[in-house]
This record gives sequence, C-alpha cells and structure tokens, in this order.
Amino acid sequence: MRNYWLISIFLVACSETPVSKIPFYNTPDFNPYFISEAEASSKITHRIKPFAFYNQDSTLFRSESLQGKVYVANFIFTRCSNICPDMTAQMKRIEKAFKSNSTVALVSFTVTPWFDDVKTLRKFGEKFQISSSNWSLLTGPKASIYTLARQSFFAEESIGYNKDTNEFLHTEHIILVDQKGRIRGIYNGTIPFDADQCIEDMKLLLQE
Repeated sequence: MRNYWLISIFLVACSETPVSKIPFYNTPDFNPYFISEAEASSKITHRIKPFAFYNQDSTLFRSESLQGKVYVANFIFTRCSNICPDMTAQMKRIEKAFKSNSTVALVSFTVTPWFDDVKTLRKFGEKFQISSSNWSLLTGPKASIYTLARQSFFAEESIGYNKDTNEFLHTEHIILVDQKGRIRGIYNGTIPFDADQCIEDMKLLLQE
C-alpha cells in the first residue's frame, strides 16, 4: 500500500506542467505570477499594445516586427544628463550579450519627442556608439508614447501608473517582454547587477 502511494505521488509530480522560472506580470503593481505557460495562456491577459514610431534611421518601426522576439524597452531623452547615460550604458551591455541574435531586440522611446526628432536620435545613437540593427531609438507623438509607456509597459518612476498623459514621464526602469508581448521583468536600468539579471532572464526566455 505504501509503495502504491509513493508511486501515485511520483506520477502526479511528473504529470504536472513545469512552472516558468521567469514570472509573468499582468498589472501595474508588478505582482509576479510564477505559473506554467499553459496557465499563463488563460490567466495573463495583458499584452503590449501595437505601436508605430519612427526610428533613428527615419524608418517607421512597427511593433509587429517584435512578434516572436524577446525584447527590452526603456524610456529616455537625449538632454538627460543623469540617469539616461547610465541606462544607455547598461542597455549597451544587454545589446552586446545578444548582438548576433536576431530573435532579441532593444527599443528606447524618447519621452521628449518635441526635442528628440529622428535627426537628434541619430546623433544620440552615434554619441553612444549604438550601431546594432536590433536596437531602435523611437520618437513620435507625445500622447501616443506616454499612453503606451504607462498603460502598456507600466513604466513610471513609481510602480504602476496613476498619472495622466500630460505629466512628464521619467523612469529608470527597463521592461522585459517575451515573444508573445507579455511583460516578464522589470529592472533598474542604472544598476549593473539588474542588467546582469535581465540578461540571464532573457536567456531563459529564449529557451521557453
């Protein structure tokens, strides 16, 4: 009888769907859900909404090009002299780790599009030696960028969104998004340790 009980536990354990090592996030409070992919299909309803902005090469960049890719997003402005250079340095480390991987992308949205037109973003890219075709610096209408940032990426200085579109957006967060447009990580983009963790999490997502 005892052996039958042990065998039953073993069979149940083996039949369980493995839980993802990388959490899923569904709400602005970034409450993590460590669940299986099968569970996530029904429980995780939040997705990054479609967008289209111009990149540093004057090309219209559509979010459809990110489908099936693991990508990281952050929000910067070229006149920022404190956290933005630090964030860009950490993003460059992420870029370097996946430079030859076409299934990885980086996107940086400007939060001052009235200053940061395509030409300005191109100069910013040249200044920081951003040469990878996988890293896009994006600009467009302020309202569209701010709405996307707060309601899709949950990007804000404090976790969650509680401001309207007109209030200035400034955040040091880097957001990790999986192949299906779901948020899978939030990191402090100025801290090397967080960038290292983001890289490791991206490697795991690429294996899922």
